[in-house]
Amino acid sequence: MSISSALSRLPAPRTENAGDLNNGGWAAWLQGHLDPAWRPSEWRPDCWLFTGSVQEPRSSVSLCRTVVCDTVVSPANAFCPFCKEEQKRSPLPVAEFARTFVPVRNRVAFGGVPEQCRFTKGGQRCVRPRHCKGLCVMHYTQWKTHTTRKLAGQWEDTAVPYADTPACPVPACPLPSVQVRGLCRHHARCFREHRRTHPDAALAPWAAQQPPYLAPHQFSLLPLPELLRYEVLYGLQQADPWLRIFNPPHVRRMVRDLNGVTTLISDITDQHMCPRSTSDVLRMLGRVRTAVRAAHAEHIGTAPAKVDVLDLRALGQRSRTPVGIRTPKTVDLRTIKQRWLRDLLRTWTIQQRPGADEFGRTLRGVELASRALALRPGTDDPARLRYDDVTAVVEAFRTALKLDGEPAGWNYRMSIASHFFALIDYGRRSGVANKLSAAFVRDPAAHRIPQEEAGEDEIGKAIPEPVIRQLDAHLDLLGRGRARGRRTLASEDLQLMYRTLYILLRDTGRRPLEILSLPRDCLEIRHDQTSLVWNNHKARRHRRRLPITAPTAQAIRTWRTRRDQLQPSLPHAGADYLFPALTPLATRPYLHTSYLSETLRHWADSIPHLHGEGTDTDTQGNPLPFDRSLIYAYAFRHSYAQRHADAGTPLDVLRELMDHKSVSTTQRYYTVSLKRKRDAVTKLAAHVLDNHGRPSPCSDTAYELRSVAVPYGGCTEPSNVKAGGSSCPIRFQCAGCGFYRPDPSYLPAIEQHLNELRADRETAQAMDAAEFVIINLTAQITAFEQVTDRMRRHLASLPAAERQEIEEASTILRRARAGNAHSLLPLTVISSTSPA
Repeated sequence: MSISSALSRLPAPRTENAGDLNNGGWAAWLQGHLDPAWRPSEWRPDCWLFTGSVQEPRSSVSLCRTVVCDTVVSPANAFCPFCKEEQKRSPLPVAEFARTFVPVRNRVAFGGVPEQCRFTKGGQRCVRPRHCKGLCVMHYTQWKTHTTRKLAGQWEDTAVPYADTPACPVPACPLPSVQVRGLCRHHARCFREHRRTHPDAALAPWAAQQPPYLAPHQFSLLPLPELLRYEVLYGLQQADPWLRIFNPPHVRRMVRDLNGVTTLISDITDQHMCPRSTSDVLRMLGRVRTAVRAAHAEHIGTAPAKVDVLDLRALGQRSRTPVGIRTPKTVDLRTIKQRWLRDLLRTWTIQQRPGADEFGRTLRGVELASRALALRPGTDDPARLRYDDVTAVVEAFRTALKLDGEPAGWNYRMSIASHFFALIDYGRRSGVANKLSAAFVRDPAAHRIPQEEAGEDEIGKAIPEPVIRQLDAHLDLLGRGRARGRRTLASEDLQLMYRTLYILLRDTGRRPLEILSLPRDCLEIRHDQTSLVWNNHKARRHRRRLPITAPTAQAIRTWRTRRDQLQPSLPHAGADYLFPALTPLATRPYLHTSYLSETLRHWADSIPHLHGEGTDTDTQGNPLPFDRSLIYAYAFRHSYAQRHADAGTPLDVLRELMDHKSVSTTQRYYTVSLKRKRDAVTKLAAHVLDNHGRPSPCSDTAYELRSVAVPYGGCTEPSNVKAGGSSCPIRFQCAGCGFYRPDPSYLPAIEQHLNELRADRETAQAMDAAEFVIINLTAQITAFEQVTDRMRRHLASLPAAERQEIEEASTILRRARAGNAHSLLPLTVISSTSPA
């Protein structure tokens, strides 16, 4: 039975004694609603013994895969530590090793079966387990008696080997008897402890009420009263999906601490019910009692209660985290002042069973609306609500804050507004809010939340290239320390996986989810070009291809080779992915984004020094520290785009590389924040030269004005500046012009122009052009070469720190100029009605 149907109502619990519950058929109801995999009749009804490894759906306790090894292993591994080390040294495949390997044990664990007695007579060996001196209990007693009394002859003459092994008198105990009373080692110790407080206790009645020996993956409900057994078993069945790990030892401790309790349907707290329990056991008991109370309400037919505290776990609500556990598990509706709004939210939650995200946004919208309405008279009556009340609610959404007090983003405010009005629409459609005034409606035109344009300082999120170079230098620290997944993978495998993820983020510019969900065979080679096959989940475009470099492809192959070797110990659900989930409890078959983001955060924090752009104001000029919070997975996508923009990649080519549908989206990556641009202009304005190589500094405003004139440097010629660079009197022969003002940021453009002039000169010579044309081109080439030579000498004379700042500022300004370029094509628009 699913949890959603079993826990459909949340009434206040009714206190009953065990007799009333039994008379009402409560125990029979529980038996009828037990899943077949949880019914004791399917397993061991005589002792209520349950084995964790039998529960296939969500058991997290399993045994070692070797046939004769009964050691408990973690959910993600296939072998215990001893067998895992042997498997690494074995050349056999995993399946063959698990079938044939026999571990050699030097010691017998407590509760295990020891070797046979060594006494042999007439070719027959005693089958009973040894106890001491290599002998069973009976043979050891005979030997000790014969030796102590110094009897004549050998004790072996009268001894006979035993052909049977007496069983422990405790029902269904799997251990053999190794004690004079007939008890196994485990129950012999328990009986000795019991006799300390009950000296006259008889063995047979005591043994009949004892649970059998339990392995680490087993538990028994035999010590509990019959009704309580069914309650605990049903509660465990329903709470199993809420638990990240089903821990049988916690169940055993809970059964021990429930001594004297007759039913879980009571008003006493969990702490008073089990005062000796630990926090883990009390947490499990609380989940079990929640399920049992909700089931009892369904059994007695209680209508949906008017409770103001909802248990979200009882409603089956799960979060979107890798664990899926709902935290917090309860929500108090008493923060909503209006009774009609509180009832509407409760009914919607119980009937619609929203997800965690949908419920959270709706609850936040209802709380903001409740505060806004509480300031207006008459809002407790839904029939008296008016149009102005809707306006007040929307205004509360417009000025909404986050839970930490920071201003909420536009997307968040729009989301809570849409969820709130969707709740109002649900109330009208379902009849729950049939008394709600017809005037309480949103006007699409007047009740809009205007979208705020992002400031230009918020656009540049790329990690600077100098910082990326520092990250590359500390790549050996990635995957160490607090890296996620350490319990599953070895340290060297974990470092290799995260190193590959970082290289893909840095070299491909894909989104984190697109990297984590890469297929296992994500490389494609066509015409000696290796491409990455990936899926654009955001735009729902799959099987996209991105050209990658040889080192990036080699990093993928290295990890894939190691990943194939690790596949037997990884969950089968992720077999088709390059970065599979590391635990079967994961909600996705591939690695979750939280693993990557948290590991990157710990890595960035572990690097001793990270220097940013610029230096401090001291005379020493020490580099400024970089804000480590700016290093996150998605920022590498911005870095990839701006790296291509800095290199002069055409806009349409970068759009294809980024897989953008609109070129305007790609254009944003060329945009640099105003603050960084101003800083770059301030630095370069002091290093402007004239055409003779003399310093010609200017103000920031004058620099901006000159830079629009020509593509090879600044221009101060009045008519050309006024025309925006389209009216040069000498046809852009800048190197010979007295108004020419170049700076180091134009060096790549001047070099490109020099190559074009040299090509033009060769073409002119081949065309047998007039001599004055050749002379003019040669003079321009010589003049531009003198300009570049002077600027390089000027840069070489500067300190290294200042020279690095100028290079970074030049890169910023070149990116800004590339993003602001508007090339107009000579196209003529002809309408369909124009004459031919």
